[in-house]
Amino acid sequence: MTVRTRFAPSPTGLLHIGGARTALFNYLYSRHHGGEFLLRIEDTDRERSTDAATQVILEGLDWLGLHHDGQTVFQSTRAARHAEVAHEMLAAGRAYYCYCTAEELRQMREQAVAEGRSPRYDGRWRDRDPSEAPAGIAPAIRLKAPREGETVVEDLVQGTVRVANAELDDMIILRSDGTPTYQHAVVVDDHDMAITHVIRGDDHLTNTFRQVQVYQAMGWDLPGFAHIPLIHGADGAKLSKRHGAVSMLEFREQGFLPEALCNYLLRLGWSHGDLEILDMAEAIRLFDIVDVNRGAARMDYAKLTHLNGVYIRQADDSRLTHEVLQRLAHRPDLSLGSRAAERIRALMPALKERAKTLVELADAAAFLARVVPLPMEPKAAAALTPEAKLMLRDVGAALGETDFSVPALDAALRGFAERTGRKLGQVAQPLRAALTGSNISPGIDATLAALGREEALARINIAAG
Repeated sequence: MTVRTRFAPSPTGLLHIGGARTALFNYLYSRHHGGEFLLRIEDTDRERSTDAATQVILEGLDWLGLHHDGQTVFQSTRAARHAEVAHEMLAAGRAYYCYCTAEELRQMREQAVAEGRSPRYDGRWRDRDPSEAPAGIAPAIRLKAPREGETVVEDLVQGTVRVANAELDDMIILRSDGTPTYQHAVVVDDHDMAITHVIRGDDHLTNTFRQVQVYQAMGWDLPGFAHIPLIHGADGAKLSKRHGAVSMLEFREQGFLPEALCNYLLRLGWSHGDLEILDMAEAIRLFDIVDVNRGAARMDYAKLTHLNGVYIRQADDSRLTHEVLQRLAHRPDLSLGSRAAERIRALMPALKERAKTLVELADAAAFLARVVPLPMEPKAAAALTPEAKLMLRDVGAALGETDFSVPALDAALRGFAERTGRKLGQVAQPLRAALTGSNISPGIDATLAALGREEALARINIAAG
């Protein structure tokens, strides 16, 4: 059997972090078993589904590196097939026409609530002959659900879960206008796509009981079901905007690397011993859905940010330079060209040691693309005392005699400090302010080398007055 999983989002909004983790778990499970990972866009809610939301979902999955197999399936294109199956069930006596009006259904619900019962359809057309139908009423098709016994789901995460069939009513599978309901369309699509494992959030568990009954009515084999816990905020409440970023593109804008986010999402409810850092290849090798915890996972943005810093330090310098240049491109105060790119690339090994996000990394690199005179942060301006400015003239002269390699620059600065009876920090801090406009930067020797002789000496001379 070829394992086939699917991710089936509705294009009614952004790709949120819970959906991204669901997609990741489906992807890893299929890849672990050498199977296929499919994508279905459940766009049957035409009023709320938008092309823009579909593109956001596709862009988010692509950014995460969760590439699906085959063509994307759009549920809205399969309405004829959904109707075909509904009529097959009708012909087999597994479904029936219901001629209830909207008013009758409203009264039915109100009476149930008044009597303290759940508002379920009472089955009044279940065994009636369609010849009794009132004129002018287009019927819906309802599933003739079992009334005795239980519907049982052997869930790969939740274990055995069951519901009494008396708690489930005869749901509509095809509306009176001929359109399918979600519960029906999902089953038909999963069957036709040969999905072997349905991995989704545990908020779908109640839907599964109804969907199982559709499988049974058609005599189709059930897929394996795995309902994974939802993600909560650190306070235990349902994750929402107030907890921080929730959509994939927000995380991208805030400077997270996709591999760091995937690693974090993987560990959010799943574990393998004490392993914390797992690349995608290792995750595919180790992942099994039965190792997912039953309890809700809690989003920890501080831990994600720390993990992102680990991945930034491990990332390729050329890639990070490209990311930084893209983030600085909109800054009108910077001069971005090949020279600035060379400086950023040269200093990247030192810059990335302190950054936890690409936003921080870009901010730290911005001074390399500034034009003189530099804007000065308050602490940097305070370091440029009259005495410091006089010293900078002498420092510039000493540095001008070097080849501007890191070892030569380091030796020149240490030699200058020793000759003039200063501590190295007393030399480095005013020099850092002159070069960067800040009191924080990578090592001063590496910073000088990245700027290059001409630019570095020009900045020193301007700061020295």
